[in-house]
This record gives sequence, C-alpha cells and structure tokens, in this order.
Amino acid sequence: MISATRSRPPARAAVVRDPAMTAPAERAERRAPSPSAERYRALVDAHFDFIWRSLRGLGVPAGSADDAAQHVFLIAYQKLAEIAPDRERSFLFGTALGVAANARRAGARRRELCDDGAMAAAADDAPNPEQLIEMKQARALLDDVLDAMEEDLRVVFVLFELEGVPTEEIAAMLGLAKGTVASRLRRAREDFRAIARRVQARAPHRGGER
Repeated sequence: MISATRSRPPARAAVVRDPAMTAPAERAERRAPSPSAERYRALVDAHFDFIWRSLRGLGVPAGSADDAAQHVFLIAYQKLAEIAPDRERSFLFGTALGVAANARRAGARRRELCDDGAMAAAADDAPNPEQLIEMKQARALLDDVLDAMEEDLRVVFVLFELEGVPTEEIAAMLGLAKGTVASRLRRAREDFRAIARRVQARAPHRGGER
C-alpha cells in the first residue's frame, strides 16, 4: 500500500526573501498599522507549513508550491481585515483550493518525482541516498493516486489523512455537515486504496528491492 507520505515544506524565511512575490506585501506591511502587521506575521508563522503541504496535496507541483503559497498569503493580507480570527485557517484553505484549481486549469500540473528544494532545506536531518530514492518514488506514487481521486474526496482525504485536521473542523472549513464529511472520508479511503492498487500494478518493478 502506498503510504500517505507528506512533503516537507521549505523554511518560511527562504520564501519570504523572494522579492518577486513578497515585495508588494512587505511595502503594504510597512504602511499598515502595527497590529495588522503583527497579525499577518502570526498568520504566516502559524499556517504557512499547513498551506504549503495542502497545496502539494491538491496537485500543485513542488516547483510551484512556494509561489502558490505566497499567492494565498498575499490574498490573505489584502483581505486581512475581513477574516475573523477564528476563521483564519478556513479562509486560507479555501483560498488554497482556488489557487490550486487555477494552477491546474492553467496547465501548471506537471509531474515531479520529489521535492528536491524542500529536501535540501532540511540539511539537519537529510536522508541518505537510498532513503531519498525511496522518498522520491513514494511521493511520485502518492501524487499519481491523489491526481486520480475525485476532487471532493481528495480534499477531505488531504485534510484528514495527510494533515490530521479533525472531522469537525473539516466540516466547518468546507461548510459541510459532519455526516457528509464522514461519508466522503470513508469513500475517499476506499478510493485511495483502489487507485493505489492500480497505480502500483502499473509501476515498474525495481531490481534489488527487498
């Protein structure tokens, strides 16, 4: 069975330093009252990793995930005053859904075997070459399975299985009844297992595999 391997997001500081995406937000932040700037910084610190991984799970390739995450948080900055404090994660994930959908419609979904940049950012616990190959293969297979899932099922699967979001919060985030979330999650697990079997059956066997 393919495990639900999660990509490791890059360090937030490395993303923030990208002037192509952050310069408008940084200029706006300097003009904004200090409480708004502080809230925005707290928003990024609290939710960036979650949004980056969610974008990957929703089909945004690793090479585009940084830009997509920055786009999500730029939108959040522009609408910061409209976001209720207890709805921040829901707003960010809803925005991420739209950003991911736009990326797919624009043809941005391309196959990548691993998150090389993210791996390099984690130098303190970098995997050895054999582990890296296994992680690349697992990520590629997971991407294939997620890409083949129905969108409604994929969303709840990513939130619950990959991100550990409770069903009650998923229901609130997506505006669904808890029973609907539970039903979709059950179907998503069945769908994931069935697709995983098909994907693994098509995958070439690797020599020397134990």
